[in-house]
Parts: sequence; C-alpha cells; structure tokens
Amino acid sequence: MAYRIAGIDVHKKMLAVVVADVEGEGEYQFERRQFGTTPEHLRLLSEWFVAQEVEEVVMESTAQYWKPVWGALEGYWKPTCQKREGAGPMSGAPHLEQAQSNRGPQGRKKDFPDAERLVKRFVAQELTLSFVPDTEQRLWRTVMRRKYQLTCDRVQLQNRLESLLEEAHIKLSSLVSDLLGLSARRMLQALADGETNPTSLAALADKKLRATPAQLCDALSAATELNPVYRRLLKMVLEELQFLEQQIVKLEQEMAGLLIQHQEAVQRLAEVPGLGVASAQQIIAEVGAKAATFASQKHLSSWVGACPGDDESAGVSTSHRSPKGNRQMRRILNQGANAAVKTKGSIFEIVYRRLVLRLGHNQTIGAIANRLCRLIWIILHRGVRYEERGQVVCERLKRTRTARMIRQLRSLGYRVEPLTVQVNPA
Repeated sequence: MAYRIAGIDVHKKMLAVVVADVEGEGEYQFERRQFGTTPEHLRLLSEWFVAQEVEEVVMESTAQYWKPVWGALEGYWKPTCQKREGAGPMSGAPHLEQAQSNRGPQGRKKDFPDAERLVKRFVAQELTLSFVPDTEQRLWRTVMRRKYQLTCDRVQLQNRLESLLEEAHIKLSSLVSDLLGLSARRMLQALADGETNPTSLAALADKKLRATPAQLCDALSAATELNPVYRRLLKMVLEELQFLEQQIVKLEQEMAGLLIQHQEAVQRLAEVPGLGVASAQQIIAEVGAKAATFASQKHLSSWVGACPGDDESAGVSTSHRSPKGNRQMRRILNQGANAAVKTKGSIFEIVYRRLVLRLGHNQTIGAIANRLCRLIWIILHRGVRYEERGQVVCERLKRTRTARMIRQLRSLGYRVEPLTVQVNPA
C-alpha cells in the first residue's frame, strides 16, 4: 500500500503543494498543485488530501501564514485521515518545520522545488520540527503573549511620560520611586487638569513618601508657568495608560477563566521561589498543564534552550553556548532565576552563592534557570508540590508570601482555602 506524504510551501496568498509516494524505489514522482489561502481554498486542499490518501503533511513555518493552513488541516483532513481503514499511528499528523532547516542552494529558490525538498528531507529526518500545541493551549499562548505585549507597551509609555516631564522641567521622577504609583499619579492627574499651585500638588502625595513637601514643591515649581500644550500631552498619556491597564486586567481575568480547570497546577507552580501566579500562567500556556509533550526534564530544558550547548570539532569542545529555544520560556526562567536567588533561605540562594564566584552572575543565573526548568517539569508532569530544601525560612516570611499569593489567586477568581494544621497534644 502506498504511503503518501505532502509538502506545502506556505505564502500569504498562495500555497505550493506537492504529493509523492515515499515507499517506491528511485526518484519520487511528485504531483503539484497550487491553492489559495482563503477558507474555501483551504477546505478544497483538505478534500484533495483526502482524495489522494495523504498520510502525513509537512509545511514551512512562514511568519504567521501557516496558522490558518494548520487549523484547516486539523478541522477537515486530520479527522477523516485517522478514521480511514488501516490508518497507522502517524496517519493524519501535520508537521511544522523550521525554515532554516530547509534552506536551498543560494540563488535557486523556487516554490515547488522548495515543497519537494521538504518531503525529501522529512523522509530523511533532516528537518528541525517545531512543537505545535493543541487548539486550547494555542489560545492560552495568544492571551498571555498579548498580555506581555501590553506590559511592554506600558513600560514604553512610562519612559515617554518621564521624557515629557523632563522636557517640561517637572522633576517628579527624581523624588518618587514609581512614577506610576498612587501619589505620583494623583499629582500628575491634577497637573493635567490645570492645577498650577505647587503646594496644592505636593499636598496630594502620600504621607509615607520619603520626599518632603518642600522638595516636592521645588520639583513641581514649573507648574506655575507650564505651557498648556504640555498639560494636554500629559492628559493624553495618562488616558492611554489607563486604557492599557484596563486591557491588562481584562486579559488577566480572561486567562484565569481559561485555566480554571488547572487551578491546582497554577497554585503548585506559584509556590516555587521566584515564580508567582502570573509566571505560572505563562509557563502553563507555553508547555501545557502537565508538560506531557516532553518525555523528561532534559527534553524540556533542551526545547526551552536553558541547557548548555555542545559544539565539538576534531574531538575539541568549541562552545557551550545555549541553543536557541522558546524565547517566552527563556525570559520567564531568567526573570524567575533572578528573583529566586534573592529569596532568603532558599536552595536557589545557596546554589547562587556557591557558583557565582567561579562562574560569574550571568552564567550562574543560567544554571539556576536550568534547575528551575527541570523543577517545573517535575511539578507539572508528576503533580507534586514544591518542598523547600534550603535553610529554614522565617515563619513570618512564609505567612507573608502565602497571604500575598492567596490574595492574587482570589483576585483572579480562583477559590483558595488555606490549610489548617492540627497539632496533636503531647
């Protein structure tokens, strides 16, 4: 029985598709077809695959244009292929290859030859395939990555706000630790609404602010002669900031609703030093609620790019640079590692102090990120809870961290009940 594999060279408006029987001897005989990328053409592509009895499909990961093709194959071709009589374990499996692994000779790039080369290299196992999660997890990724983009936009907006204040000779950022904090925002909002008295603006600051009223008055003294244009620009920035924060809150609520069935996994990850509720949600969105795709800790660490590389030539190791992996997970792990080493009494602090003198800060953080990545796989895959193996942590710090984490979980809609420990009388 023929075993047919299809290759798709993906473009924005067209698809170059080839199909060949890979069990025959000699050169593959390819059948070529060109399809559009509209929903109707993608449905016709799936029907043609069914008629050709295609068992597997390999496509190129061109920007974002492969996603509609993948969704159409999952919806139309894959179910029919798996129900076919005599279907094998890989029947109905689409594959996504990384574009770099299918590069052709320079100056010889054509659509259909590229698709044919996809099939040949796939059969020879020379392609680097990407991990594509299921539909539900792809939705998690979309929400969390959108939230991260808005968070970056908020940071950029804060930098533009500080630049505007410096141009207007408002030196508020020199006296407050957070330019978007409650005290600073009250003063900026009053300034944008037309307040010109520095004393009145300084009175809006919180009493716990380290800066004295005299210092605030001096920093806001330019408000008396501030050009109305600066006030209008400041008001626009504050309105944009408020809109961004509302969008971030909505995405947090959306993600909490999507992960309501995996509440326990979120809680178990949030207990790890250096991580929190937001980090736990991002990790689950990237690797799944149980990390079932990855067979071991090493597989996950290699996919993330948190392990040292191994480049060898003539028996000599030339580089240990980490491979390129999932950028989102690497960012989360590096941030979590930098936070974990600052947790007093944790095992991460002990490992950091032991390695930093020999490796330096950057390489030590990489080692901590590798350890954190392996720990994440154990927690998700085996369903266990984090148990601190470092020094004994102060009970007050434990209670503070637990109360903060419970408040975050409850604010996102999770139901959390603290456990009560019963002490048996001696």
